Amino acid sequence: MKSCGKQLLQSGMPISGARTMLKANQPDGFDCPGCAWGDPEHGSSFEFCENGVKAVAWEATEKRATPAFFAKRTVSELRQLSDYELELNGRLTHPMRYDATSDRYLPVAWEVAFAEIGSILKGLANPDRAEFYTSGRASNEAAFLYQLFVRVYGTNNFPDCSNMCHEASGIAMRQAVGVGKGTVLLEDFEEAEAIFVIGQNPGTNHPRMLGDLRRAALRGARIVVFNPIRERGLERFSDPQDKIEMLRRGSTDIASHYLQPQLGGDMAAIRGMAKAVLAAEEVAAAAGLPSVLDHSFLAEHCAGFAEYKASVEATSWAEIEDQSGLSREEIERAADVYIKAERVICTWAMGVTQHLHSVSTIREIANFMFLRGNIGRPGAGLCPVRGHSNVQGDRTVGIDEKPSKDFLDALETHFRFTVPRQHGHNVLAAIGAMLDGSAAAFIGLGGNFARATPDSALVEKALRRLKLTVHIATKPNHSHLMPGETAFILPCLGRTEMDLNATGNSQLVSVEDSMSMVHGSAGINRPASPLLLSEVAIIAGIAQATVGSAVVDWAELAEDYDRIRDHIEATIPGFEDYNKRLRKPRGFHLRNAAAHRKWQTPTGKASFSCQALPEQTVHQRARKGEGRFALQTFRSHDQYNTTVYGLDDRYRGVYGERQVIFIHPEDLKAINAKAGDRVDVVGEHDDGIERVARDFRFVPYDIPRGSIAGYYPELNVLVPLGSAGEESDTPTSKSIMVSFRRRNAA
Repeated sequence: MKSCGKQLLQSGMPISGARTMLKANQPDGFDCPGCAWGDPEHGSSFEFCENGVKAVAWEATEKRATPAFFAKRTVSELRQLSDYELELNGRLTHPMRYDATSDRYLPVAWEVAFAEIGSILKGLANPDRAEFYTSGRASNEAAFLYQLFVRVYGTNNFPDCSNMCHEASGIAMRQAVGVGKGTVLLEDFEEAEAIFVIGQNPGTNHPRMLGDLRRAALRGARIVVFNPIRERGLERFSDPQDKIEMLRRGSTDIASHYLQPQLGGDMAAIRGMAKAVLAAEEVAAAAGLPSVLDHSFLAEHCAGFAEYKASVEATSWAEIEDQSGLSREEIERAADVYIKAERVICTWAMGVTQHLHSVSTIREIANFMFLRGNIGRPGAGLCPVRGHSNVQGDRTVGIDEKPSKDFLDALETHFRFTVPRQHGHNVLAAIGAMLDGSAAAFIGLGGNFARATPDSALVEKALRRLKLTVHIATKPNHSHLMPGETAFILPCLGRTEMDLNATGNSQLVSVEDSMSMVHGSAGINRPASPLLLSEVAIIAGIAQATVGSAVVDWAELAEDYDRIRDHIEATIPGFEDYNKRLRKPRGFHLRNAAAHRKWQTPTGKASFSCQALPEQTVHQRARKGEGRFALQTFRSHDQYNTTVYGLDDRYRGVYGERQVIFIHPEDLKAINAKAGDRVDVVGEHDDGIERVARDFRFVPYDIPRGSIAGYYPELNVLVPLGSAGEESDTPTSKSIMVSFRRRNAA
């Protein structure tokens, strides 16, 4: 609570902020601009968390980054500020255009900005020379209008934040169960007898999830955690919505089992549990005991079980132990929890998805869950937990560089224009196109592209060589300080602010959470500036200036978002009666075929995979070189994605700084270093490019030997552009080989 109060005071809105929070995640209020965790059907009046308070306070701050802010410093001078210092200046108030002569951003009229952006886009040699980025904070309505504009313009270049987080989840789950989304509802957490939490830290990334894990633990569910780093929130949790617990300063044990695999060792750990389950089945069969496997489910609903079983049996325990970093006994104890539970949920996040072999790992998770039929029944299923509040919804409504034929056919039939069919660029391909000169323009719908992406120095070079850069944003960030030849910052309304059309009617937007629930969001605060436009209005203005209104009347859609939703309903399955259902409390659920055991796969069944374990993980490669370590990047507790709310990480005991490296105490001794020593962290990728993160302090921590961790975006400079997940093309931010270069001791 102290942290929440600090954030509200820092934002300059302690009283109005408290009023605002009472409307967060409520049927008549706004969706929290933070994480994508679901809202309960039986919601309370206080369905928000500490990070939600920080996100709302960050957006609803009374501080303003006016033209006077930009007049005081050149862009070169602003570039010296940290991410925290830059965004602390508050909300953008005016559209701004970069002036290269003075190296400053100057105010510009909206109509002038739209006209110049449209003129440059129309003047490109072909539409594929433009890149259109989307952040997961965009609403369904803004995202649908954005993809429609871009496809009318003529390209499928949609680099998207999902390319950098859960791309592997979508790919693997489509292969395994036919749907690239989680199969559970929030209510399933109330019925699960066991919950496996793999590669995620809810305490920092989606704290409301901890409330559901706490309630599960209190009723006796077993919670098995696989995480290289000891995270306090997964061990014990004090629920701020439990008045008695807070008054008594109590807490609840969360994890019944906490296993710390080596970086990249999750697939081996899951394979080990599957091996233990298959062994238990053999013992049960020999003794005439009830089957451990769900043979009925396997026979009726699954394909490839025999091949998978053979692959597991061919994997030795020695290989599993070496790659996972866990003992056979630890893995078998975790498997025993699975065997004894009738209803199991498996949930994961970027600790799984940002590795070279992430798709294979998620396929292995699905394999494991198939063994006992833990998909498609109450209290069981697969649950990838998304990050930003609408990253899943953006993909649902068409933000996809590889759109399905059915979706493109629906657009073409409904809007009567020739839709581009060639696959477009994801994030890494877009950066490559900028670097080789084949891309000339970048438009960012929210987010902080330069700080979210890998290889920071290369990305800055890529952006600054473009003919046009446009950033639609609420606050200044470092991406704005890497201007192209022509550059604009276009300020938009935030989720907490009223969005009124010309007649004074409040506009409603919608988002989709990690459980495929679609619900409405309507801001209640006065806009930070009378000059702000909604994301929808900005997209419509750019579209009108670029492609005109022959195919779509952009102004008409911007005037009434119900009309946008009518078009979504007409082109995307599952959105029937969209406007009507959206206005019901808690919204509606998009049907998930896999949750009903309908498998939209080539075989018509849930599909086992039988890949071998990776030949080597980053940890196994690192230990072959003296002084080398496997690094993962993650968030601090005072951070959400690239947004830094403060400089403290109280869960990990770090205060007032961010340039730290968490390392096992014995590893410090092995390299003749001690706590507080400062080092440069040097990337060890084999492409001949020097990557160095300078001046970081050692912090001893409970982490496997040979593995280290630190915060992004500061360490993104070490993530090679050329290192990406197999099939997913996601940057391998959890699998970075590094060494240290000594600085002066503290």
